[in-house]
Amino acid sequence: MHKYSVNELRDMYLKFFESKDHLRMNSFSLVPQNDNSLLLINAGMAPLKPYFTGQEVPPRKRVTTCQKCIRTGDIENVGKTARHGTFFEMLGNFSFGDYFKDEAIEWSWEFLTEVVGIDPDRLYPSVYKDDDEAFDIWNKKIGIAKDRIFRFGKEDNFWEHGAGPCGPSSEIYYDRGEKYGCGKEGCTVGCDCDRYMEVWNNVFTQFENDGKGNYETLKNKNIDTGMGLERLAVVVQDVDSIFDVDTIKAIRDKVCELSNKKYEENYKDDVSIRVITDHIRSVTFMASDGILPSNEGRGYVMRRLLRRAARHGRLLGIDGLFLAKVAETVIENSKDAYPELTEKMDHIFSVINKEEENFNRTIDQGLVILNEYKEELVKNNSKTLSGEHAFKLYDTYGFPIDLTIEILAEDGIGVDEKGFKKCMDIQRETARKARKVSNYMGADATVYEQLDVNVTSEFAGYDKLTLDSEIIALTVAKKEGKEVRSSVVDTLNEGDNGSIITKVTPFYGTMGGQSGDTGVIKTGNGTFVVQDTIHVSGGKIAHIGFVESGSISATDKVTLLVDEKKRSLICKNHSATHLLQKALKLVLGNHVEQAGSFVSDGRLRFDFTHNSAMSADEVAKVEAIVNEEISKNLKVNTDIMSLDDAKKTGAMALFGEKYGDSVRVVSMGEFSKELCGGTHVKETGNIGLFKIVSESGVAAGVRRIEAITSDGVVNYYNNLENTLNEVCKVAKTDPSKLLNRIESMLAEIKALSSENESLKSKIANESAGDALASVVEVKGVKLLPLEVNDVEMNDLRNLGDNLKDKLGEGVIVLASNVGGSKVNLIVTATDDAIAKGAHAGNIIKEIASLVGGGGGGRPNMAQAGGKNVAGIADALNKAKEVLEGQIK
Repeated sequence: MHKYSVNELRDMYLKFFESKDHLRMNSFSLVPQNDNSLLLINAGMAPLKPYFTGQEVPPRKRVTTCQKCIRTGDIENVGKTARHGTFFEMLGNFSFGDYFKDEAIEWSWEFLTEVVGIDPDRLYPSVYKDDDEAFDIWNKKIGIAKDRIFRFGKEDNFWEHGAGPCGPSSEIYYDRGEKYGCGKEGCTVGCDCDRYMEVWNNVFTQFENDGKGNYETLKNKNIDTGMGLERLAVVVQDVDSIFDVDTIKAIRDKVCELSNKKYEENYKDDVSIRVITDHIRSVTFMASDGILPSNEGRGYVMRRLLRRAARHGRLLGIDGLFLAKVAETVIENSKDAYPELTEKMDHIFSVINKEEENFNRTIDQGLVILNEYKEELVKNNSKTLSGEHAFKLYDTYGFPIDLTIEILAEDGIGVDEKGFKKCMDIQRETARKARKVSNYMGADATVYEQLDVNVTSEFAGYDKLTLDSEIIALTVAKKEGKEVRSSVVDTLNEGDNGSIITKVTPFYGTMGGQSGDTGVIKTGNGTFVVQDTIHVSGGKIAHIGFVESGSISATDKVTLLVDEKKRSLICKNHSATHLLQKALKLVLGNHVEQAGSFVSDGRLRFDFTHNSAMSADEVAKVEAIVNEEISKNLKVNTDIMSLDDAKKTGAMALFGEKYGDSVRVVSMGEFSKELCGGTHVKETGNIGLFKIVSESGVAAGVRRIEAITSDGVVNYYNNLENTLNEVCKVAKTDPSKLLNRIESMLAEIKALSSENESLKSKIANESAGDALASVVEVKGVKLLPLEVNDVEMNDLRNLGDNLKDKLGEGVIVLASNVGGSKVNLIVTATDDAIAKGAHAGNIIKEIASLVGGGGGGRPNMAQAGGKNVAGIADALNKAKEVLEGQIK
């Protein structure tokens, strides 16, 4: 059997099934699309679920893929064994109501024996115990002897997950030989040892499980087959484990090179080498799919993997950032099959370096605290770290709980995980209450839950800013003591705060980052000022505000008038946000995704995924692109279509956003196309101007742009002009000469500052007087203890250096009384004095307390501060005593 490489095997498999009329599809992203049941793609069939369930029509009834996958269920075992890993590639061939068991079994055998060249005598199939059909195919068609076909129960050979499509499976095992066996008599297929390795799994989806154990035969039976590419490579290359196959071994060798370690010489080193080798594969592929490290969801999986790898690098003695260097090897070995690795290489390195850098800053401090906790546990003869301590490590020092568990487990110490979770829950609840904003002028929002759930509001404000409607409900908010309580009422009177809910409204309720409309609601008897508009429970839209005049009754007909000027400004900012997102993708890359936004009449805020601060040039480019598209006066079209049709148009959707059956697709020429329920301008020219005011970071891997448009830009430049004129008045010049004037003033300030420093130094030296007259000798070492007045620390150090030059050899102790309320202390020691035992840092530690302070430093230089001026004399005398004890 030829020892094919991983890349060769992948291509051989896909080409084989292409020859069987399968459509070869690229690997899907690790980020599941429209599948909330998964955090990450964990199986070859996972991205194809819509085709299996009939939700979508497959591009062909036969499909083959090599899918990148991540599973972290056994993460604690990764590294400890050579069989566990988090990242793997799954080879698969799929039939959606086309071929079934005969072809699936025949082709799996043909590929393994004829294409790859595996010895048929070393292959053993298994079937579900009741699947006589599969058994007969193996026995009668393939020609496998009955005693070499193994029947297993549901646990091994039946695929199902609760209710839904399910079915039996047939696996193929490879006998790796006695050297991998357990040595027990009767060792055969199904043994837990490493001799018989499963290399292929044919899943025959032929039943529908109703969730109660009742199975009905499916009309369209499906085939979901596949095998781990790395496992196949282990067999074909005849190596011990996945860590020995060519592409993974290359990564392993890179880790060994960076750490100057040899594989299989030391078990602990091997664990760390395997952890890094495996985890960097996952991290590299996750970064290429736009996943960023965070504290939740798939971002936390990535952070956990990356930090585990970084810590194990430390255990191997690797200094500094190293993971991106290992990622280079991952990319080099997989780039042909996964071109996105090369396309996003810089981004991948940036994400990895930044996270590793951040972790290095926190881990040292966290380890110090953790070691203190460990010492305390040992002293108290305890084997469990409290949940409170584990939470403090996480909350204060950024130390992940899983890392705490892992490190302590190495010493046989556990963690009170329930206690940790309790602390986390308390923190989340506290944070939730802290950020809770009342939807009802300070009143409890549950008032809306009292309303009829069958009555809803309709938004009709895309094209209208004024319309007539009927009142559904009125609520009022009244202060009772320190609390504001709300209730449903029939009438609102002048001065009342409350809300009006109508059947139809032109007022846009706060949603999708767009702020709610304001305006007025009028009846024949009163006027209600709308200060905000929000969505409340039961599909209703509440207009929040107060009765300006008259009264409003629940039976009144109303006229709703949106503030036209404010809505216009909101539309301009919202449409500019769409242009901004596309411009950011063009300048920074397609990894940019919206991470939050806020649009009001005064400004827009856009949060997006990006791993580093934007340069001034990048900001300028983005701004220029947006203004160019504004100047083109692109037509803004809105189309309503199904979500599937919207996706086919290429419209950008927000990850995690919930969409109904029908969605609004907002297009701005050919430049931007997004799913959006907000309000927009009719042409981009209506936006006028666009100006980025700031770009900043708000979280790891998330940046924020704040910008203005239209009137906001005009006001921005008017304010700048006013400020410029004020500055010119103060500088006594005009705008055209301001730069020269500032440069002249800076030069003047620099000269005066230099002169001031010179005078300070002169005063300090003069205040020392005839200092050398105060020199005393301590065991053959000269000591100069000296008090000076009103000398700041920097000048005191300079004075110490000058006196050291004059003294030649010895120790100098200087104390400065600054303004009668502060003491500055410094101690310097020459090399000769240090050689005899003098230590400036230890002297300062002993004497600083006498002036009510503390400090320390090196043997040749130390400083301290204090507030007890009366203790200066005692401190200087104490210095002599301390020096006597130091001199040998």
